[in-house]
Amino acid sequence: MLNRVTTPKAPLDTMHLTQHFDLSAFNTMGLVSHAQFGAVIAERRQVDEVARFATSSGLPAHFIGGGSNLVLRDELAAIVGVMAIKGRNIERGPDGTVIVTAQAGEDWSEFVGWTVSQGIGGLENLAGIPGTVGAAPIQNIGAYGLELADRFQSLTAWDSVDHKERVFERDECQFSYRQSLFKQAGGRFIVLDVTLALPQEWVPVLSYAGLDNLPADVDAAAVMERVLAIRRSKLPDWHVLGNAGSFFHNPVVQPAVADGIAGVPRYPQPDGRVKLSAAWLIDACGLKGYQEGQAAVHKDHALIIVNRGGATYGDVHKLASTIKHAVEERFGVVLTQEPIEL
Repeated sequence: MLNRVTTPKAPLDTMHLTQHFDLSAFNTMGLVSHAQFGAVIAERRQVDEVARFATSSGLPAHFIGGGSNLVLRDELAAIVGVMAIKGRNIERGPDGTVIVTAQAGEDWSEFVGWTVSQGIGGLENLAGIPGTVGAAPIQNIGAYGLELADRFQSLTAWDSVDHKERVFERDECQFSYRQSLFKQAGGRFIVLDVTLALPQEWVPVLSYAGLDNLPADVDAAAVMERVLAIRRSKLPDWHVLGNAGSFFHNPVVQPAVADGIAGVPRYPQPDGRVKLSAAWLIDACGLKGYQEGQAAVHKDHALIIVNRGGATYGDVHKLASTIKHAVEERFGVVLTQEPIEL
């Protein structure tokens, strides 16, 4: 049952809020979902309007991008703002570094393609990742040997507690593997824009398997095309088969735990622990293709949960719980879900 809310102090149309806001087109899992109130955020001032309305109504406020890292309940007793603020800019830093700024509502993959088309290298390994620019630092997105933190300079966020804009430099963001200050702050900070520092002297990052056979004189466009080809070969297109990408983090465990699992791909970490392949663990449990309702483990990639058509939040949640239980029971490893549940 939805929570009772107070009457808004301003008309909903003035605040650009819609009751029973349809979120079905704003999540790549393709789940049917509605928020009690919602709005598409095209201007910065709307962020504060929505945050203040949430406070006065007693409802939580959630700000989302492309919904590529979300699992949505059927009905959300909440106010949801969909970030759609646009704009991007390129300038030179005093040391010759290329400084690129993009607003939170820019599509991430399109933004990467745009930088490469401008002859600027540095983001090509992160091509094809669904979502928006504003969501990228929250998750500290990474792929094919590169993380956003490697190119990050600063961001501007709206502090929904102090009701003001705040600039965060790289060292303040507490970036780690798929983590950041913003992910752990409970939605307090709403990212408005992101500034990246791209190298003046570009050197390709080719350490990842599939890129390591590219020639040394390769350009950024060719690296991007190879990255996109690898992604297409491994990952289902969410436009065709709804999904939220990798559904679990690769677990980081003590060496003794890794030693007890014969054959698992393992990646030593700087702190002495070992990162394991979550996909391998799930596959070893025989769960490829396993289905709960209309949610299923992808037949070709055990780390992807897909919507086979009409899946509900309940289907996805039950399947995720089944996977976690199976892996923990067999290997003693606890998987952590990557997509956020709202």
